[in-house]
Amino acid sequence: MKKIRIEQVKSAIDRPERQKRTLRALGITKMHQVIEVEATPQIEGMVRKIQHLLSVEEVQ
Repeated sequence: MKKIRIEQVKSAIDRPERQKRTLRALGITKMHQVIEVEATPQIEGMVRKIQHLLSVEEVQ
């Protein structure tokens, strides 16, 4: 399964609580924090919901 690298590039301040909880569910707690996760349909759905806050790239 492919992996993706996710980095938070915009602040969650003044965002709806649902978007903040989605960031937390992905495991992102700070700005510019980078995580690598498996690209499951569930993760891709969460990323799609808050893509305006994230930078996403595929890892080989």
